[in-house]
Amino acid sequence: MKWYKSISYGVLAATMAFTVTACSGGNNAPAGNGGNAPANESGNAPSGEKVTIEYWHTYSDQEEKVLTEEIKPLFEKENPGIELKLTRMPYEGLKEQVVAGVAGDAAPDLMRMDIIWVPEFAKMGALQDISQFEGFDEVKAGVFEAPMATNAYNGGYYGVPVNTNTKIAIYNKAVLDEIGITKAPETMDELVEAAKLAVAKGKPGGIGIGGANVWAASPYFWSLGGSLTNEDYTKAEGFLNSPESVKALETIVQWQKEGLITPTILGGEPGAWDGMKNNDYMMIDDGPWFYSILMNEAESSFKPLEQTVRGPIPAGAGGSRSVVGGEDLVVFTNSKHPKEAWTFAKWMLGEEPQKIMSKLGLIPTNKTAANDPAFLEQPFVAEYVKQLETALPRTPIPQYGEMEGIVNLAFEKAIRGELEPKAALDEAAKNIEAILAK
Repeated sequence: MKWYKSISYGVLAATMAFTVTACSGGNNAPAGNGGNAPANESGNAPSGEKVTIEYWHTYSDQEEKVLTEEIKPLFEKENPGIELKLTRMPYEGLKEQVVAGVAGDAAPDLMRMDIIWVPEFAKMGALQDISQFEGFDEVKAGVFEAPMATNAYNGGYYGVPVNTNTKIAIYNKAVLDEIGITKAPETMDELVEAAKLAVAKGKPGGIGIGGANVWAASPYFWSLGGSLTNEDYTKAEGFLNSPESVKALETIVQWQKEGLITPTILGGEPGAWDGMKNNDYMMIDDGPWFYSILMNEAESSFKPLEQTVRGPIPAGAGGSRSVVGGEDLVVFTNSKHPKEAWTFAKWMLGEEPQKIMSKLGLIPTNKTAANDPAFLEQPFVAEYVKQLETALPRTPIPQYGEMEGIVNLAFEKAIRGELEPKAALDEAAKNIEAILAK
């Protein structure tokens, strides 16, 4: 995803590596399915023969090292009949490569997939409905609800969340000290009052919304009581343009008119991180990569742990809401060994593998692993895990790409003053209804 950054050991981030590596053939490769034992009629290898399953992933260098040296040996030790073939993929152009692989029966057995792609590939018929596999209910019960929801489509689940992330509110401690605020604001009203104090001190805005788009603005839109669709993601009319949603967008527009939002909402300068480093901005929101990168900038005088205060997105009429990011594990329909692929996916969401990957800073989706004291002792981790309890997924529908563009345009038109919030949301809801009908 476009907001991903690189990570360092022992600190949080949710990242993707863009390094191009050689990719071997899929399940129709020569020489026995690319090294797999011949499949029987059930699609699984004959009893007693080792099965090879191919796993496409987008892990970074450090993550791939742990995957290769710790995860793979442990899984194969505990599942001696299955060999795990790891294939690292570049993120750039990956979606097109997956489409081609599915069309040509060359997709792998399973893949670590961007969460916003899952419903689209499910609609194509490219993914297995894993809610039909043995042990699914136990896996579902053990993970955070919002990341799990990113796999939902048409009454089934077409993946499981292997790692997750979200955004929290990050405050500049020096600015809070200057305006006499001693703790992170807990409500939207408190946030607005603090922002007014910051602006009065000459700061260029106090509420750090990073853009007029779903990823940047939805934590505020949702927390203020807005919604994008109904609960089962089938209808926008009456929800995106409901009185509550209109009021939420009107509130954000009013903040903009009063100069309470940082210039970043419309692409202005300084950028969010520079604004924090320079003590210009009172507050921004961001994912764990804010800390993972800045903590490891050896030449920088900015010390993020010491110079910021962290807290959940302030609560409004809709509670404290943030947006979910991360990756899901999916099993492809054309897998020759779906049972073994599910065995690995299910195992990967277990407590021990999730703890192993969390050493790199990836937030576990397994609730027990995420709340492990050793994990929570890492700096700033607890706030992200806590926020995940109320974070929401971006609408998990096959048409999400089109929907996102429509909502982004509505938000921007309203914030720029080109349309009144109600008119912008009415127009967007109508256009989204049209794509939902496809």
